[in-house]
Amino acid sequence: MSNLETVREIYEAFGKGDVPTILSRLAEDVEWEQWEDNFAQQYDVPYLRHKKGVQAVVEFFHEVGKLGIKEFKVLSVMEGAGQIAAEIEIETANFRDEEIHLWTFNEDGKVSRFRHYVDTAKHIAAAGKIKSSTAA
Repeated sequence: MSNLETVREIYEAFGKGDVPTILSRLAEDVEWEQWEDNFAQQYDVPYLRHKKGVQAVVEFFHEVGKLGIKEFKVLSVMEGAGQIAAEIEIETANFRDEEIHLWTFNEDGKVSRFRHYVDTAKHIAAAGKIKSSTAA
């Protein structure tokens, strides 16, 4: 299976709430939201916390489940050099955002790293960490 097919399968599984399928595509030592200096992590936005390892990523899906996702659209997917970037539109009970998801793959075709590129201020405000007029 190509990296592109894997990402498409992951998004399809996400739409169905099929977390075990998603987890099966991750490397055991996957780095999830690993950043040097990320304001969402400094403000402790629960679903943007750094995770290491498949079992730790389970908490990410638990936190995302609390968002009340109303709409989730994959607008486009781009591939290159062991990475896939996906342009996403998401609407939850508390915000609407346009995001980029960056998937990095190891030589075995497993996801070795995943990062969200988001409007950090919206996510911090939606998590109740600060007040902002940008949160819906």
